[in-house]
Amino acid sequence: MPVTTRSASTAFPYAHAASPHWRIAAAECLEQLGPTPAGANLGFLYVTDPYTSRMQDLLELLRMRTGVEHWVGTVGLGICATGQEYLDEGAMAIMLGSFAPGSFRVISQLRAPGDLARDPLTVGGAAGNFAVVHADPRNSRIPALVAEMARRLEGGFVVGGLSSSRSAHPQIADGLSEGGLSGVVFTDDVIVSTRLTQGCSPLGDVHTVTQSRRNVLIELDGRPALDVLREEASIDSDGDLERAGANLFAAMPVSGDDASDYTVRNLVGLDPERGLVAIGDLVDAGDKLMFCRRDRRSAAEDMGRMLDSMKSGLFSRPRGALYFSCLGRGEALFGETSRELEMIREGLGDIPLVGFFCNGEISHNRMYGYTGVLTLFL
Repeated sequence: MPVTTRSASTAFPYAHAASPHWRIAAAECLEQLGPTPAGANLGFLYVTDPYTSRMQDLLELLRMRTGVEHWVGTVGLGICATGQEYLDEGAMAIMLGSFAPGSFRVISQLRAPGDLARDPLTVGGAAGNFAVVHADPRNSRIPALVAEMARRLEGGFVVGGLSSSRSAHPQIADGLSEGGLSGVVFTDDVIVSTRLTQGCSPLGDVHTVTQSRRNVLIELDGRPALDVLREEASIDSDGDLERAGANLFAAMPVSGDDASDYTVRNLVGLDPERGLVAIGDLVDAGDKLMFCRRDRRSAAEDMGRMLDSMKSGLFSRPRGALYFSCLGRGEALFGETSRELEMIREGLGDIPLVGFFCNGEISHNRMYGYTGVLTLFL
């Protein structure tokens, strides 16, 4: 039997269901959605990868049954809905947005920063202000493309995530596309609030890389890099280091010595004999870096801070929400299934929300990891 959840909210109608058979899940979602509101003109659709091969059929079915022409979304190893996550099973989440005519435009098939020369990111005659995007994790030019897109948008802000799948990585942008970036650009007629929550907390101060070779940290502040890590993580023996390594990461501050915003990189190798630390990014002498730990307490505390910040700035109840979370979060970081989504519902109420678990998250103008990106439509 399919698993379904109904919502009393009609702001942005939404639905989610799980079933081994995509048609059954789609039928359940359509029943939950009910009659399409007169103003609904943009659909958000997220599916888990068992449905990947039927995404075109699903898109055509939803367009026919709802009458909504424009759709965006992608595939994930897991998907999100209000208070609920689905992992390792066939599932879909749908939300129908109602936006002012001429306030948005669907974009697709952007593969490199140069492609923006042919797409000025305008909507009709109005400047694009904000974008929600989905991208192929196999395209190495996506980070540069996101940065250039943010630079060209009037509001300078992009949110989204990299598709995650065991097979193909299609994005939905009115049709299906793969290999690049797609999504929707909004004008400033669409009011949003967006925040990012980290899943890792800094262990100590921001350090300066004083010697490195490609992705290998040799010295930090003139000291062996591994000595610095051991000291900040309170690790004495090599055995303790090996056991703790899975939850330790490097963090690159976005701006100088500012430790409040940072991108997280995996530790990919430790050399106790020579005191070296290899990380999942290239580093140069003079770069800033700190070490951080992933744990449940810090993730929950940062989620709480993010939700309090968003709630304090609200002037009306959100009509709908999108949430893009890292695959490394979820139950592994919050201790129980759907706890991450339940925290959002507890903090902001039972608002319509859909999204997916990403191979990398996009916020403002860059790629992140181990984060959650929440966007509210007001």
